[in-house]
This record gives sequence, structure tokens and C-alpha cells, in this order.
Amino acid sequence: MISKEMTVKLSGGMEARPVAMLVQVASQYDSSIYLQVGEGKKVNAKSIMGMMSLGLNAGEKVTVVADGSDEVPAMEEIENYLSTEA
Repeated sequence: MISKEMTVKLSGGMEARPVAMLVQVASQYDSSIYLQVGEGKKVNAKSIMGMMSLGLNAGEKVTVVADGSDEVPAMEEIENYLSTEA
């Protein structure tokens, strides 16, 4: 299991389209992938409803946790996606 704190750099934050894209990225991997905000809220990155409930904005910090056989490439691709400023 690996975890890493990241900053959401998507200009519009995590609105419907960016959330759907992140769910697609996460769903390509067999590993369990979760996003955690603060101390309490932790959601499955493969769940569109869970991801929408986070309501993340650009500039917010999130901890990504990946656990499984392909956790390293999953973490790298999620970090690349969240770091996109477009």
C-alpha cells in the first residue's frame, strides 16, 4: 500500500467532467484506490458518486491511497491527472 498527498490543480476543481475522467483513470487499475480529504472523508476513486461527494476545488490537498499489484503506475497516472492545470 502506498499513499501520497497531492494538490488538485485542475482549474475548475473536481466538477462532473473531471470527476468522471478521474474515475475512468482509476478504473483502469486492479488496485484499490481511495482519495482522502482531511481526517475523515475517504472515498473510492472508482465511484463517481463518492468522488462527487468530495466537492474538491483547485488548490485543495488530497491524499491518494493505492493498494494492489499495480499501485505504483496507478498512483503515477492519478498524480499526472490531478496535476493538469487545464
